[in-house]
Amino acid sequence: MILESPILPRANKPGKRISIALAIAVHLLLAAFLFYGVRWQTKATDVVEVELVRADPVPAAANPAAAPPAPTVQPPPPAPKPEPKPAPPKPDIAIKDKEKPKPPPPKPEPKPRVHSVQEWLKRDTEQLTQRKQADSFVQNQASAARNKAMTDYLGRIRGKIRGNITGVPPDVKGNPEAVFEVTQLPSGEILTVRLKHSSGHAALDATIERAILKSNPLPKPPAADLFERELVLRYRPLDD
Repeated sequence: MILESPILPRANKPGKRISIALAIAVHLLLAAFLFYGVRWQTKATDVVEVELVRADPVPAAANPAAAPPAPTVQPPPPAPKPEPKPAPPKPDIAIKDKEKPKPPPPKPEPKPRVHSVQEWLKRDTEQLTQRKQADSFVQNQASAARNKAMTDYLGRIRGKIRGNITGVPPDVKGNPEAVFEVTQLPSGEILTVRLKHSSGHAALDATIERAILKSNPLPKPPAADLFERELVLRYRPLDD
């Protein structure tokens, strides 16, 4: 019977057993490790040494069991050179094409004719002459038309003035001419009447002047370009 001391603590028996078992296992593993480690270090390593020394040939009589000489290795024969392949025959189409006759080359187009300086001058002169003739014809036509229109315009003025002459003095002899200069506006309104050349008969000159003033306003021209500010009017008693 074991008596427990009142001073020492009570031992834990199951824990103590586990600690002892673990300590024994650790010691066994340490011993095994040390044993195998020392054995591995002390084991001698097998070393193979090879001495490279040229051996003298052994005579055949001295070494009857000598090995037969090694067969000589002959180099392989050189590879044969490839023979050049013959060129393939040309197709018959090319031969037939060569046999065909070639078409003749196209004829060069004729170069344009280069005119000489004289020909250019002659042509320009002819064209200039034709142009002048055409312009002259147009101008003549325009001038003729204008002259005709102007004649008709003055005839209307003369006719209006003649219609306003009451009568020719009885003592007028022959067919004297009186010339008057009339200044007018574009509207035909008369501004001034001036005797430029007397007929030699004062009564006839006065009769003509009164007829001109009575014809105010004068007929207007059919076109604006026919207007004349200064008109020269000629009168003869026997003219129509």
